[in-house]
Amino acid sequence: MSIEIGTPGDMLASHPETAYFWGRVVGDGDLSAECVTVRAADETAARRLAAIAGAEQVDHRIIERDYAHDTSITRTEDEYTVQVFGGLADRAAAALGLPIDGQAGGYRLDALADHDRQLLRGLLEGCGTVCFKSSSGTVGISFVHDDRAVLEAIEGLLGDLPVETPTGEVAETSSGGYWFGIADDAVPDVGPWLYEGCESTGLFAPARKRKLEKSLDRADT
Repeated sequence: MSIEIGTPGDMLASHPETAYFWGRVVGDGDLSAECVTVRAADETAARRLAAIAGAEQVDHRIIERDYAHDTSITRTEDEYTVQVFGGLADRAAAALGLPIDGQAGGYRLDALADHDRQLLRGLLEGCGTVCFKSSSGTVGISFVHDDRAVLEAIEGLLGDLPVETPTGEVAETSSGGYWFGIADDAVPDVGPWLYEGCESTGLFAPARKRKLEKSLDRADT
């Protein structure tokens, strides 16, 4: 299947591409003066984000980070970084309420809610986790972020989905951040809904999609 990803004429207008891009930025990115930075764990996803934003290059490094729920565990992983220089950061801070240079954010993500599937997919891939729970034979989806306001914004978006999406309370992690999970019995409906139709657009991280599908298949056996 041929996939073609273009750069929207206005990165702050509501499009599937911009919804996915800003979801990824909110989930695992930041804004500073004259620069929007977004990170991805696989090169394919990073290059797709670069194509959306019209970025010229993708940087790669190996990093070691603490596991969010247990700081005694560290993991080594690839990190690909896309940066967009110029006035986009200031415009995004004003239009979408994204924090810039460490300031508090208002996260007015409803401006992109016409494309909630792509927005939430970006958020899931940016700050979400997918895991198979061997003890219960179910699949878990949770969101983890240092800013509680991000999780509250995600909860609001999940509450408006056409599929039932009950969630738990936002709680602190051992690393000092926050997290909440989608109810396990809702994941078999929510997960496929988030990735429905994504193959033709390229607005997804292949590694994350495969992990979700394999986890759901394992839960069915």
